[in-house]
Amino acid sequence: MAEQLWKMPPVIKVYEALGALGDRRVRLEDDTHARVVSSEGDKTYEVETSDGLRKVSSNDNASYWQGYVGYPAIAVLLARGLYEPKSSTVEALAGIPWKELNRKFRNDYTRTLAEVDKHLHERGHDPAAVRAQADAVMEALRKLKPYRGERRRPPAESRKPARR
Repeated sequence: MAEQLWKMPPVIKVYEALGALGDRRVRLEDDTHARVVSSEGDKTYEVETSDGLRKVSSNDNASYWQGYVGYPAIAVLLARGLYEPKSSTVEALAGIPWKELNRKFRNDYTRTLAEVDKHLHERGHDPAAVRAQADAVMEALRKLKPYRGERRRPPAESRKPARR
């Protein structure tokens, strides 16, 4: 059976992946296993990669249900050397409340990206330079042509604090 290639993600998922790196939410556990904590800290995604990074599996919702490589997998691929983004870009995207923005704009990624660009500008960063880095990551993903690993784990459950 032929391996199924991942669909390419919306570019906002690259921004989220870069933000996860900036927030230090990516933990490489060994040569193939990694964990990525969500921007709200209530979920931990499991990502597996093969040697050469071609085979990728992840239990984030986008990867599991939508068929495109989600931000946790992209973050792990970057941490494992797929592409080395400029540190200024990673720093610029740290601290952005991704889940909050996606909820606010009802997953309208164009509106979310416009809000992120506004946020970057207000913090003294160049949105065009950040976009150029995100585009470079997208190109690295296209060249890699990653294919889907097994769907062994369902999407991560939220660990919301108990109400008092």
